[in-house]
Amino acid sequence: MVRPVGGFAARRLRAGAALASMLGIVLQWSDAEPLREAGVTEAGLSLERLRELSDAGEVDTVLVALTDLQGRLQGKRVTARFFFDEVVANATEACDYLLAVDVEMNTVSGYASSSWEDGYGDFVLRPDLSTLRLLPWHPATALVLADVELVEGGPVTVSPRQVLRRQLDRLAERGLTAYVGTELEFLLFKDTYEQAWSAGYRGLTPANQYNVDYSLLGTGRVEPVLRAIRNGMAGAGMYPESAKGECNPGQHEIAFRYADALTTCDNHSVYKTGAKEIAAALGHSLTFMAKYNEREGNSCHIHLSLREADGTPVMAGDDEHGFSPLMRHFIAGQLAYLRELTCLLAPNINSYKRFAEGSFAPTALAWGVDNRTCALRVVGHGQSLRVENRIPGGDVNPYLAVAAMVAAGLRGVDERLPLEDPLTGNAYTAAKPRVPTTLREAADLFAASTVAVEDLGADVVDHYRNAATVELRAFDAAVTDWERVRGFERL
Repeated sequence: MVRPVGGFAARRLRAGAALASMLGIVLQWSDAEPLREAGVTEAGLSLERLRELSDAGEVDTVLVALTDLQGRLQGKRVTARFFFDEVVANATEACDYLLAVDVEMNTVSGYASSSWEDGYGDFVLRPDLSTLRLLPWHPATALVLADVELVEGGPVTVSPRQVLRRQLDRLAERGLTAYVGTELEFLLFKDTYEQAWSAGYRGLTPANQYNVDYSLLGTGRVEPVLRAIRNGMAGAGMYPESAKGECNPGQHEIAFRYADALTTCDNHSVYKTGAKEIAAALGHSLTFMAKYNEREGNSCHIHLSLREADGTPVMAGDDEHGFSPLMRHFIAGQLAYLRELTCLLAPNINSYKRFAEGSFAPTALAWGVDNRTCALRVVGHGQSLRVENRIPGGDVNPYLAVAAMVAAGLRGVDERLPLEDPLTGNAYTAAKPRVPTTLREAADLFAASTVAVEDLGADVVDHYRNAATVELRAFDAAVTDWERVRGFERL
């Protein structure tokens, strides 16, 4: 491992020497003092400190990023000088097709916001300076997330960050703030991304050979990768809490401390990109796809609670189970409306492969107290009381999923919906409404949803219904390995 031989600047310069050196610098970021010296805190990196680092030659690149429909970071690398000279005051631009393409970056029809007919013009990336952070797994590099705006002014309302902002504004009108934590699982492989691509993603070697759920031995076998990711994220201003093994061979989860909803979703997107980059630098690959094989899928359980503007929690109260009336109505809204909003919680064909009995992924729209068979699990006590949504998988776009949860919950509050009794026992066999089983079903429910149109916006419904249509058409046109194995000789 590379050892520090000087100050922050010396460590940053060494980071660019080679990938092996990069591993060393990532591990060093576990120390608190270098973080404070760099001006990095959980609140992010100040513009003033970034300018000092730039002037000293310790940061020369700034990534300006947006989150696309699939929850991926897209954008451009700009020089630090250009960032300060132009981007801070005047923003920057990118092609508006970034919010109107499929996973393969193909231009597709059906989007009102971007098309060949409209010439695929630009939109504006307005940096949100509160998201500034260093990326210690890249030498001399910082990142800022951007809000997407129209060239003529005003937000691009279908951009994921803006969809969430709208729902958070609705909460703020009621004097409420949402706090969120996302729990992302991934599968780690010993193969590089290039090797996995060449193999058609078949026959890969998982980093663990058996179920290592909660196993310290199992996580210890891959600790160099897990530690590099944890400490890299700490260096990017996040608060990693823990890492644990999961059920599927090579499956792991790194958990982060909750924060306000927008910050958590921002961190979630940065983490997914950073984890892949760090794994790649160490000769590994990892996937967050919802269902890689026939075993347990990758989940993204979303924990959500509400507070008043002064930080006072509002979900706990004197009602049954220690709930407040608001908590009861908020959960009732989830039960009433999440079926028609599932398209935002499970956005891909593959998402629905997770929903299988006995898999710890839900099939029934039921709620229970600390019951992992339910779609909605209530956990915590008193000020920590919260609802955990177990529907999303690792492929979820967090902005859209949290927006859906808020919209459904606020409907329950506004309509004062009564809350049914909690389910005790096995929700997989309960006579409860079911989570949609296919993207086609979920997309049809979403398109017909009055709640989605009224609370998210007709433009948002049209945009994401079209995204689902694009995904469905691509899948319907594909010939799969399953078909070849069954049909090549025997049909």
